[in-house]
Parts: sequence; structure tokens; C-alpha cells
Amino acid sequence: MADDRSSQLIILVLVFVVLLNHPVLQIFDRKELWFGMPALYFYFFFVWLTLIVVVGLVVRKKKIK
Repeated sequence: MADDRSSQLIILVLVFVVLLNHPVLQIFDRKELWFGMPALYFYFFFVWLTLIVVVGLVVRKKKIK
């Protein structure tokens, strides 16, 4: 492949699109509270934070030649 990072980022985008799609969101659409927040809001913030951290790790990874 031309660039390993670009393929990893494409896979990450696909994984996070699935995580933020309707069938998965339906699981967390409940009236219960997690850490004082509705479960769906907590899930959104957790997935969003995870996306930022994982993309940062992939982009920051140094190439070894």
C-alpha cells in the first residue's frame, strides 16, 4: 500500500460510522443515567473522545525506515 496511515484512518472512519449508526445508537437510547448523564449522551461523548485519541495516535506514529 502507498501509505499505511491512510488505510488505518479509512478503517477508523468506517468503524466509527458503524458505532454512530442507528442500530448501535438504539442500544443506548434509554432513560437510565450513567455518571449523571443520559446513556446516549455519555455514549456520544465517549465515542467522540475515543475517535480523537485513536486518530491522534495513528497520525502521530513515527515511521521507522
